[in-house]
Amino acid sequence: MAKIAVLERKCTGCGLCQRGCPFGAIDMANGRPAFNAACRVCGLCVKACPNQAIVKLETRTSTVDKSQWRDILVFAEVSGGRLHPVALELIGKARELAAPLGFKVRAILAGSGVAAEAMELRHYDVDEIAVYDDPQLAYFRADVFAACVEDYIRAVKPSVVLVGATSLGRSLAPRLATRFRTGLTADCTKLEMRENTDLVQIRPAFGGNIMAQIVTANTRPQFATVRYKVMNAPARSDEPSGAIVQRVLPKAARESRVSCVGVTPVPPKTSISDAEILVVGGRGLQKEADLAMIRHLAALLGGDWAVSRPLVEKGWATNERQIGLSGRTVRPRLIITCGVSGAIQFATCMRDSEFIVAINTDRAAPIFDVAHVAIVDDLYKVVPELIEKLKEARA
Repeated sequence: MAKIAVLERKCTGCGLCQRGCPFGAIDMANGRPAFNAACRVCGLCVKACPNQAIVKLETRTSTVDKSQWRDILVFAEVSGGRLHPVALELIGKARELAAPLGFKVRAILAGSGVAAEAMELRHYDVDEIAVYDDPQLAYFRADVFAACVEDYIRAVKPSVVLVGATSLGRSLAPRLATRFRTGLTADCTKLEMRENTDLVQIRPAFGGNIMAQIVTANTRPQFATVRYKVMNAPARSDEPSGAIVQRVLPKAARESRVSCVGVTPVPPKTSISDAEILVVGGRGLQKEADLAMIRHLAALLGGDWAVSRPLVEKGWATNERQIGLSGRTVRPRLIITCGVSGAIQFATCMRDSEFIVAINTDRAAPIFDVAHVAIVDDLYKVVPELIEKLKEARA
C-alpha cells in the first residue's frame, strides 16, 4: 500500500504540485499542499515538485500463513429455544464451499440447555459441533458470546467463519472481527471460494447499483454475515453424524461485567421472510387504500402481503413489510408483484423465489427480467379479475 507525504521543511508552497494534479486532489492550506479523497497516489506530484518535498511512501502489507487456517465454521444461532433457520442455510453453503478444498465443516452452539439443538445439527452433515452449554449463556450478552466463539476459533483456526445476519449475528460478528484484526463483510448474497482459500464475498453496494466482490486476502479468519433466505438449507439426513464436543466456558466469559436485570419477551409475530406465498404492492399503486386489494388477493391465496420501498417511504407500510436491501429477503414458493418496477435493490432480495408473476404496464420494467410469468397490463384490471376468479373457484 502506498501513500503521499509532504516534507514541510523542504516545501516552499510554490503550488506546482496542485497545478499539475490531473485529479484535483491537492488543496493548498496555509501555503502547504493537503491531499484530499480524490488522490490516486499516481506520483505525478512527486515528479512536479522542484524541491523534492513530496515523497511516495510504500508500506509492506503483513501476510498470514493460510495453510495454518483450515475448515469452515458456522455460528449456529439458537433463537426462541430452537435453531434459527439461517444456521441450516449457512451449513448448506459451508458444505458447498468446503468440498473442493477438503475442508471440514464445524458448527458452534452457545446457550443454556442446547443439547437437543446440538443433536439436531448432527442430521445436517456437520463434522464437529462445539457446544458451550452454561446457565450464564441463557440470554445473549455480546461480550460473553464473543468470548466463547473466540475461544473456539483460537483452538481450531478456521479459515472462514459464517454468521447469520440476524440482530444477534450483527452484534456478534463485528466484535469477533475486531478481536482478530481481520475483515468482515456484512449481508452477503453470494459466497465463492478460491483455490488459495480466499473467500470471495459478494454483496450489493452503492444502494444496490453494483455487486461488490470483497476478498480478505492477508488476514484470517475471514468473517461474513449472510441474510436469512439467501442460501439453500441442506436436506435433513435420517442418520446422525459428526462429533459433539463439549467446551468449557472461557475465563473471559465468566468475568463479564454485563448482567441481565430483566427479560421482557417480544410477542411472536410473522415475518414475510417465512411466507410461502406473497403478493407485493409497488409504486404503481395510486393510493394507500388500494393496498386493501393487495391484502385481499394475498388472503384468498392463503399467503401474506408485502411492499416495495417507495410505499414504505410514503408511510403506507412499515419496514417489516418491505422487500429489498433495506427491508427483508424472501424466497416464497409463489410471489406476485403488482406495479413493482423491479430495481436491483428489490430484485436481489426476491429473485430466488420458486415462481414469480409480475404485473406491470411497462414492457421494459426490470422485474420482467426475473419473472417466470410477465403480465403487461394495468394492475387495476388484472388484480380484481384474479380476485373474482379465486372467489369463483372457492365457490
